[in-house]
Amino acid sequence: MGDELKLGLQLGYWTAQPPDPKELIERAQRAEALGFDSVWTGESWSSDAFSPLVWIAAHTERLHLATGIAQMSARSPVTMAMHAMTLDSLSGGRFRLGIGVSGPQVVEGWYGRPFSKPLARTREYVQIIRDVLAREAPVTNDGPHYPLPYRGPDAVGLGKPLKSILHPPRADIPIYLGAEGPKNVTLAAEEFDGWVPLYYSPQRPEVYADQIAGAPDGWEVAVNVHVSVDDDISTALWPVKAMLGFYIGGMGAKTKNFHTELMSRMGYEEEAHRIQDLFFEGKRDEAILAVPDAFADEISLVGPPERIRERLEGWRSSPVTTLLIGNHDPAVLELLADLTR
Repeated sequence: MGDELKLGLQLGYWTAQPPDPKELIERAQRAEALGFDSVWTGESWSSDAFSPLVWIAAHTERLHLATGIAQMSARSPVTMAMHAMTLDSLSGGRFRLGIGVSGPQVVEGWYGRPFSKPLARTREYVQIIRDVLAREAPVTNDGPHYPLPYRGPDAVGLGKPLKSILHPPRADIPIYLGAEGPKNVTLAAEEFDGWVPLYYSPQRPEVYADQIAGAPDGWEVAVNVHVSVDDDISTALWPVKAMLGFYIGGMGAKTKNFHTELMSRMGYEEEAHRIQDLFFEGKRDEAILAVPDAFADEISLVGPPERIRERLEGWRSSPVTTLLIGNHDPAVLELLADLTR
């Protein structure tokens, strides 16, 4: 927290066509040359978050490498720890692990795992990761979600507590939690080294003020921020509205959508449910149009350079420590690097 803002390059997850591997390297190296602090990858039901970072690690020297976010249901907590140890070793201690639950449609529909009790699962999950990294004793867990050793009704009874063969270069790999719900954000402040919200408004710090009040010194907040340099504000906001229309309208079930709930808590309850209704009626273009410009604007940095400079001040005085930038235009990245020096 404070006046210094770091920059991260957000590569996200792959869509229908994978990116050119050479372009990935060029983007990462450009960000590194401009002084960016980190590069982030994500996953949904597409590419995984770790493989691109291995590729980038081999072609960069200073950039921190972060998953934003690796989905918990895709891997057991021990497997997640193995990924983290391996990538941290290969990169010379540059890795940061961002994890998150995802929604019930993805957890149960794609990964085939139960979604129930996500908060308790997350507590259990991160503790096992830390136990693996600490390598102080064979790893055991008596919790109901990730028992180690496994002693379920179909167990053969031969499992034994194990300690990692690999001695990780460090036990304190930073671990971030991707979270939106109030209880999960509180957990991020209590048990994690940082928090990755999908979006955040520096104009509405009260939305999460209570949840992050107890965060320790050095706690990180890395937030995705759409950036567009354009004199036409409405045009610049369109990609933000398209993203919000999809996440708020369709990235979740009608009865359980964390993004819809977050927009409601941020003062746009009527608009959030209107977007969701339109999306489920198949009126996706109308759902996007229903996203208020004011809402899209307050979670973004758009407009001519001077407007972006002015609005950066709000982010500097917020709890946010890193802006994750998904716009890979070299001119935009250079502008942001200049404005945050």
